[in-house]
Amino acid sequence: MDREKVRLQKYLSEYGVASRRAAERMIAEGRVMVNGSVVDAMGVKVDPAQDQIFVDGKRIETRPQLRYLLLFKPVGYICSVHDDRRRRTVLDLLEGINERVYPVGRLDYDTSGLLLLTNDGEMTNQLLHPSHQVEKTYLAQVTGIPASHDLQRLREGIMLADGMTAPAKARIQSVRQGNAVIELQIHEGRNRQVRRMMDAIGHPVQRLRRTAVAFLRLEGLQPGQWRDLTAEEVARLKQL
Repeated sequence: MDREKVRLQKYLSEYGVASRRAAERMIAEGRVMVNGSVVDAMGVKVDPAQDQIFVDGKRIETRPQLRYLLLFKPVGYICSVHDDRRRRTVLDLLEGINERVYPVGRLDYDTSGLLLLTNDGEMTNQLLHPSHQVEKTYLAQVTGIPASHDLQRLREGIMLADGMTAPAKARIQSVRQGNAVIELQIHEGRNRQVRRMMDAIGHPVQRLRRTAVAFLRLEGLQPGQWRDLTAEEVARLKQL
């Protein structure tokens, strides 16, 4: 019956294949088959109890155990499942993880810090949706020392090539050898946003680390290390 069917991208998300947005890209790229036929259009519905669904030639059969990981991403890794240029990915750091997990958002190749990974597609969608305004905290070592009016520009929003940023929280945390370390809190997720914001006020980033996502911190982890979220942490994330 049609009421038992779900949209293909939702099925792929719920079964831990990818976030719903990433699943839509997989479908558009022709990587998904249903009952032997390639599906490359949105809107197709499937019956998980009856239909045979394959992604990249591998059948999706059972709902996986949900995993929620917090990783201290080092510089020099990309937030992707694989890379055509054969660069190291964050999945290379997850020794002992049998479930197929995916990054929640991205950190640049040359940015370190807190990264969440999960196979819970619905949670990924919720955390990335702009309406939920999940706050992310960064420490940016920049060239020079921003003046108070520069910090105020960050707090009010800065016009970038892709539009005005939302107001940020910004303060100078420390000064080292004539260069400042800025603590910046934002809730958007644009490409290289922090670096572009600092460029816009004339203080390019030398080093960047994400230190927090919402209430989660990096305490107890060294670069390259990870841990499972606690049940309480998962529940709090879902409440966001």
